[in-house]
Amino acid sequence: MKIGTDAVLLGAWCPIDNNPFSVLDIGAGTGILSLMIAQRSNAEQIDALEIDEDAYEQCVENFENSPWLERLFCFHAGLDEFIDEPEDEYDLIISNPPFYSEDYKSKDSQRDLARFQDVLPFEDLIDAADLLLSENGIFAVIIPFKEEKRFIDLCAEVELFAIKITRVKGSHTTPIVRSLLAFKRLELSVLEVEELVIEINRHEYTDDYISLTKDFYLKM
Repeated sequence: MKIGTDAVLLGAWCPIDNNPFSVLDIGAGTGILSLMIAQRSNAEQIDALEIDEDAYEQCVENFENSPWLERLFCFHAGLDEFIDEPEDEYDLIISNPPFYSEDYKSKDSQRDLARFQDVLPFEDLIDAADLLLSENGIFAVIIPFKEEKRFIDLCAEVELFAIKITRVKGSHTTPIVRSLLAFKRLELSVLEVEELVIEINRHEYTDDYISLTKDFYLKM
C-alpha cells in the first residue's frame, strides 16, 4: 500500500511533549507512523498492531530495515484480540483509522479492509485508547473533518479530552477535509486549534507543510 499524506501528517504532527516511553500504533499498515515516531522520539517500546497479513509482513520488513529495529515490534492481530489481555499501558497511542463510513465499497477487498470504518469503528478505537492509555498519555488520530465533532464527543464520554486540533485543507481555495486530533485524560482550559494548508498550487507546498514534514521526505 502506498504511503498516504494522512499518515505523513499525523506522524509529523502528533504531540510528543510528554516524552513517551511506550507507543502503540493501531492499524499500522506498512509501519510508517511507528517509524516516524521512532525517528522523532526516544521511545523505547513502539508496538504496532496490524490485522492484514500482507501489510503486517511489509511492516515487519520495514522495521527490520530501519535504524530503530530494537525499539519496534509488530503484532499480527486485530484490536479486539490485542486488548483481550492487555499487558501494557502506553504513553502515546496513535492511529490513522479506516474512515469511509459510506455504503460504497470497491472491488479491492484488501483496500476496503484498510479503508472502511466498519472494520474498526471509532467506538472500538476510543474504548481501546481509554483502556490502554497511561495517566499522562496522548491519543492522536487523523479523521475526516465531517467526523470531528462526533469523534470528540465519543472521546469525552470516556473522559478523553481534546488538547489540540489542526484542520487540514488541500489548498487555500478548497474546503477542510481532515482533522488532526490529540487527546489527554486531563481537560485543558485552553484548546489549541489551528489550520494547515498543504499546497499553494499542484506540487507547490506551503511553508507550513514543508516545515512540518521536511524531516521525513528525501526531497522537499
